[in-house]
Amino acid sequence: MAEQITLREVGLRDGIQMAKSFLATDHKVDWALRIQAAGLREIELTSFVPPKIVPQFSDADELAKNLPQLNGVVASALVPNLKGAERALAAGFTHINYVLSISELHSQSNVRRSTGEAIEEFKRIVALKASQAGRQMVLGVGLATSFGCTLQGFVDPERVLEVARLIAEGGADELIVADTVGYGNPAQVKALLQPIMEIAAGRRVICHFHDTRGLGLANVAAAVDVGVRVFDTSLAGLGGCPFAPGATGNINTEDTAFMLESMGFSTGVDIPALLALRHDVEKWLGDERYTGAIARAGLPKTFKTNS
Repeated sequence: MAEQITLREVGLRDGIQMAKSFLATDHKVDWALRIQAAGLREIELTSFVPPKIVPQFSDADELAKNLPQLNGVVASALVPNLKGAERALAAGFTHINYVLSISELHSQSNVRRSTGEAIEEFKRIVALKASQAGRQMVLGVGLATSFGCTLQGFVDPERVLEVARLIAEGGADELIVADTVGYGNPAQVKALLQPIMEIAAGRRVICHFHDTRGLGLANVAAAVDVGVRVFDTSLAGLGGCPFAPGATGNINTEDTAFMLESMGFSTGVDIPALLALRHDVEKWLGDERYTGAIARAGLPKTFKTNS
């Protein structure tokens, strides 16, 4: 059997956080259920940020009521702080993603705290996890701007590794290495991820790439070469960081699944089903930036799925 690679659909969180209009909750539910039907088994469903900051996620608690329908799917929520983690747990989420920025300038712009202060907040979330007697809580920690920063420029790889060690030793269950602004290249990806895989010591390492400068899929291939088997992707390549100018576009779910299946891996993804969903998402959201070669050119006649 072909080796499995997991795609985590983040379109419902990262993909729409900058959308011009609020996406109706029933459309979000339909999106999630159709992602489930298309064979993806992990979805970042929403974010517990203050609604005044990102109004798109003001329905996070309402969305959480649909978690039972997503049976067989790992549905996670992104949180910016301890309060967000508490809200996510209260809403019924067991998988929580906390993000901190390696870049000091990005951290201040994004959450108004230094990287050191963000690490201290991580420790408070770990304490919250420890207090959940008899209740499951999986904590993923995103290392944002690991490959560079629009605001700061160069990000020292040694600082990335230092923070990764602190997070791994401090209680994170998963490490999410993020090229938040699309600065990474394949050589850089390999050089950074090799030691991070060692630091993770058996924990899942997830890569979150943006295709801002056209290197997203090349970076996926580089990460696969060093052993990464989980990637964040967004339907139609939607998304971007509101606190990083020019950081447009996550890697496209349809194109990533096609590339990995063509390379001989199994993703479990029904690509035609994703293309049909994409058509509806474009109608729901209207004028947004959509990307994707498979949506434009179609699947080749020689394509065979390994799933």
